[in-house]
Amino acid sequence: MNKVKELPGDVIATAAKSPSIGHSARAYAERVRGGDMGALPAVLGLIVLCTVFAIARPAFLTAINFANLFTQGAAITVIAMGLVFVLLIGEIDLSAGFASGVCAAVLAVTLTNMGLPWYVCVLAAILTGVVIGTSLGGLVAKVGIPSFVVTLAAFLAFQGVVLLLVDEGTNISIRDDVIVAIATRNLPPWLGWALFAFCVAIYAGIQLFRSRRRAARGLIADPMSLIAARVGALVVIGGLAVWVLNLERSRNPLLTSLTGVPIVVPVILALLVLWTFVLQRTAFGRHIYAVGGNAEAARRAGIPVDRIKVSAFVICSSMAAIGGIIAASRASSVDPNTGGSSVLLYAVGAAVIGGTSLFGGKGRVLDAILGGAVVAVIENGMGLMGYGASVKYLVTGSVLLLAAGVDAIARKRASAAGLR
Repeated sequence: MNKVKELPGDVIATAAKSPSIGHSARAYAERVRGGDMGALPAVLGLIVLCTVFAIARPAFLTAINFANLFTQGAAITVIAMGLVFVLLIGEIDLSAGFASGVCAAVLAVTLTNMGLPWYVCVLAAILTGVVIGTSLGGLVAKVGIPSFVVTLAAFLAFQGVVLLLVDEGTNISIRDDVIVAIATRNLPPWLGWALFAFCVAIYAGIQLFRSRRRAARGLIADPMSLIAARVGALVVIGGLAVWVLNLERSRNPLLTSLTGVPIVVPVILALLVLWTFVLQRTAFGRHIYAVGGNAEAARRAGIPVDRIKVSAFVICSSMAAIGGIIAASRASSVDPNTGGSSVLLYAVGAAVIGGTSLFGGKGRVLDAILGGAVVAVIENGMGLMGYGASVKYLVTGSVLLLAAGVDAIARKRASAAGLR
């Protein structure tokens, strides 16, 4: 104690503001031991799954299969991104899957049957999602009906709405080039590299800006070595992904060429940046976490809890609408099964597997992407190994149960450590 007091004040301040990378690593290890594991289980699970499938089926590592992973998991991932907001406030939305189907049906009807421009149809689909979210959120927040009951009723009702919109089972084809391109076309290789360079530059700039701002406020800032390691990891992983996606994937390149980053990838990245900014850099985002942590305490602090809840459901259903548009683009059609089957289960599973807590107050939009990747890898890898739907459901359910168990144990450890 006496030795610390004898150190010059500027030395102590410098050490506090600029910890070493080793200190940062030890602090992270302490958080993990205290129960704050974040997305670590999802990342480790993703590495293990990819390794197992790559060994069992070398075709898993091919460029064409790598590209398929993005398109297969895109709709689920986007819906999961919206579900994160509802889970953060401690609620659940069981209707998100069929809500995406309703919005996709609205897109198909206005686009194919009515012949409206694609942008009008997309706007109509998203506005449908907004109306759905406002209705569900209002019943939960204003009337006081539990979200489980409200969204379960909507889950059943929306199946009927989809049937009505598609004339009791008609398959509506989508032929608009812009809509179809969202999930089936690719960026030119040069544009993929340009997008990669832009993302790296923006990420590095944000990291540096955040570090300098914290240092200027006298807070602990990340060391430059840690920032360099993060940026370097992004360069390696992202650069490798773009390089693989820019390889020729066509079985007959002379007939048609198939290269480039799928268009749906920058769409998901844009949504990730938008919602991450909303959650981490706005008062609304802080209110979301506050309501999920303790709704009554948030209410006493002057936070409009009801409005926050309604907004969370609106965001969830709007993202479900975008997920439905992506699903319709990939299938080039809409039918009564759009948004049904395992869509909701996989979307909720993606959010939870990625690290978002079912108990509210903990999670990030990035969790949905990590969890969506895990679900897509399981679906894709099991398919390559020749397993049927039964095994896929068993494995995915087991992973979801494991993720929920890890979250529950982490909360207990955090509570015991006095972090909650």
